[in-house]
Amino acid sequence: MRVISGTAKRVGLVAPQGQSTRPTADMAKESLFNIIGADIPQARFLDLFCGSGAIGLEALSRGAAEAALVDSSKDAMAATAQNLEKTRLTPRATLWPMPAAKAIMQMDACGQVFDIIFLDPPYDTDLLSQTLDLLGESGLLAPGGMIIAEADAKLYKANPAAPPKTLKLTSERVYGRTCFLFYRRDPA
Repeated sequence: MRVISGTAKRVGLVAPQGQSTRPTADMAKESLFNIIGADIPQARFLDLFCGSGAIGLEALSRGAAEAALVDSSKDAMAATAQNLEKTRLTPRATLWPMPAAKAIMQMDACGQVFDIIFLDPPYDTDLLSQTLDLLGESGLLAPGGMIIAEADAKLYKANPAAPPKTLKLTSERVYGRTCFLFYRRDPA
């Protein structure tokens, strides 16, 4: 696992110990950033369920103005902090060591807004739908911004998460077992 491009290109990243974190494969991560690359420079980026922080770090390395990285696992936050130090991206990052739902509510109460929100909840839970609902109700997504959710392709196809009424699913991309779901604020 490494940073693929940008100022921290090729820096190796550490992952938390155990099976609770499932890093996004480099091929899927590279494909994702090929899709959203033009939106990254100067973007405000939110990485929910960040694990090692690899997605948020990739965004920072490619020019995002700032990134908020959220995870409830102490091991994940320790790995993310270590990766920020290794990549020298710490000054533009904020760590939120808490559950995603709590972070969403606190950030919303503070008036924070993000251009890109990425979430990669554990596959075998209902956290994808719950988190999308919370994001749809919050004011965290900037006008014209996007939400990207990572899901297990087989599980998602068997039981697709219906987006909240305020969000519109605009695209699905599958890379092996990984499925990226792209949402925008529904203008209706």
